[in-house]
Amino acid sequence: MSGPLIFIAGNKVRDGKLDDERRRVPGWVQFIRDNEPRLLAFHEYRGADGTEVEYVQVHPDVDSFENHLRVLAEKSDRSYRETLEGTTDIRIYGQPTQWILDTLRESVGPDVPITVLPEHLGGFTR
Repeated sequence: MSGPLIFIAGNKVRDGKLDDERRRVPGWVQFIRDNEPRLLAFHEYRGADGTEVEYVQVHPDVDSFENHLRVLAEKSDRSYRETLEGTTDIRIYGQPTQWILDTLRESVGPDVPITVLPEHLGGFTR
């Protein structure tokens, strides 16, 4: 049973940069909205203690997520590196391509865990 591809990435907030991250997010969200019309959902959540944030994305299919990675590759966002120290973990629900896995691994490095739950057993997206 095929389903959407859901991507969740945890990121460590740089010390003292949470307010900067809050200010950065609206422009970042608008950029994603403007450049990725097929993306079903894109959200960022702050952890309870303010030291981490998570991106939650719902893509209709693998092609949409591949497009997301290409869009990111074309935009070098310095503000991201100013507020976020780096990715701490990645979870993918669905079947990513090898290109997706290779691109993510190159981006986050060898020590960041990437968990893939490939089989969609059921559910719905509105």
